[in-house]
Amino acid sequence: MVKNKKISEQKSLTPQDYISVEQNWGAHNYRPIDVVLTRGKGVWLWDVEGKKYLDMMSAYSAVSHGHCNPKLLAVLKAQAGRLSMCSRAYYTDVLPRFLEKLCVFTGMDRALPMNTGAEAVETAIKAVRRWGYFTKKIPENQAEIIVMSHNFHGRTSGIISFSSDPSYKLGFGPFLPGFCQIPFGDVAALEAAITPNTCVVLTEPIQGESGIIVPPKGWLAQVSKICKKNKVLLIVDEVQSGFGRTGKMFACDHEDVHPDGMILGKALGGGFFPISALVGKEHLMHVFTPGSHGSTFGGNPLGAAIALRALEIIEEEKFAEHSAELGAYFLGELKKIKSPHIRDIRGIGLWVGIDLYPSPTSARLVCEKLKEFGVLSKETHETVVRLAPPLVITKKELDWGIRQIGKVFESL
Repeated sequence: MVKNKKISEQKSLTPQDYISVEQNWGAHNYRPIDVVLTRGKGVWLWDVEGKKYLDMMSAYSAVSHGHCNPKLLAVLKAQAGRLSMCSRAYYTDVLPRFLEKLCVFTGMDRALPMNTGAEAVETAIKAVRRWGYFTKKIPENQAEIIVMSHNFHGRTSGIISFSSDPSYKLGFGPFLPGFCQIPFGDVAALEAAITPNTCVVLTEPIQGESGIIVPPKGWLAQVSKICKKNKVLLIVDEVQSGFGRTGKMFACDHEDVHPDGMILGKALGGGFFPISALVGKEHLMHVFTPGSHGSTFGGNPLGAAIALRALEIIEEEKFAEHSAELGAYFLGELKKIKSPHIRDIRGIGLWVGIDLYPSPTSARLVCEKLKEFGVLSKETHETVVRLAPPLVITKKELDWGIRQIGKVFESL
């Protein structure tokens, strides 16, 4: 394959130049919107030509604190200049403070830090299986994990084994056994699926990647009750929904559900650093022993320092309360948009999905139009436009975004 001239050798680059070079040298596992970003501040992003955009994606909730949050930037600089990385073969002075804060914050007993949401999901799978064998006494290699249809927990080979989306699995088999899939939001299906070998129910409280799917009211509380009755663990994936996104600190708080474990990530790193965690009750977390699990970068001092401050900011600036107040307003205003293209508008907190009829338009087309009007979003499953601004957004900024969204649908 003949490569183009190296980007470092080119004196002046257009947006299309950057795009062409990335397409030339990068694997084609993404399909980005045609915008080349160079700077961010708060809820705003700028491209290489100086055009300003309202971020309505927040990197799938990873930038809930806003871009380049100055409080987090100060922590990053200070910690990076002191100690950024060392082996978990030793203790550091920052990780204990982060672990304590995270456990108190979540109401859990122990935390196991990793780097990405997918890593934290894989950690949870190992934990619940070991709990099933060591505590519930399930016969070896017979543990079953109940998951939901249309779930999204990541893209590792283990996780896609229990995806219901064929495109995530095409060409990647054979797949990991031991998973039972049931319809999301269906209590009767859950009761029917549980067997003596069931060790856990793993679910998102609200499905983000599927298009902001909110289950029937009371469903998660019923799931929790069924799990307790059958001596089955409940693990909730709050990677996208956690830390105030839905108007509560965690989405499971809407139904006062206290799971055995939670999977956390994205906003935990404050938009600066990849950090995730499995947090859980003692009866789950005690299954880990020295050598049973680990990660070179998991729990590193730089990530721990940033995440500690990120948690403090979430509390100090009342992210959950702000999301609840502005989210109700956001949803109400969007529902006033009248368009023959819109099938449904649903959401909770500052997390909304605009569901479109598949024809004559598409979610991709709408997102490309939004870019022209200064708003950045991204489609999911071809028919849903996701809207999830940073949780530091003001009403004035949100109103501007709502007006642009309205103009886009008028222009279709």
